[in-house]
Amino acid sequence: MKGIPEGKYLWTATVGEKGQIVIPKQARELFQIKPGDTLLLMGDEKAGIAIPPKGAFSDLFAIAFGNPEETK
Repeated sequence: MKGIPEGKYLWTATVGEKGQIVIPKQARELFQIKPGDTLLLMGDEKAGIAIPPKGAFSDLFAIAFGNPEETK
């Protein structure tokens, strides 16, 4: 896509009747998302929704529970 910096991506997803979204194939391949994986959705009313990389769970838990040494 023209004008998007290297390493940055932009996709769209449609929300179905049951509130489900389909992650585009290119995104699943790029981030190695497989069926059965659990993803974390983070929301901010002003900034929107973010889905951090699936490996970020341990870093986020370490920060949330006060053990920042594990994030290094």
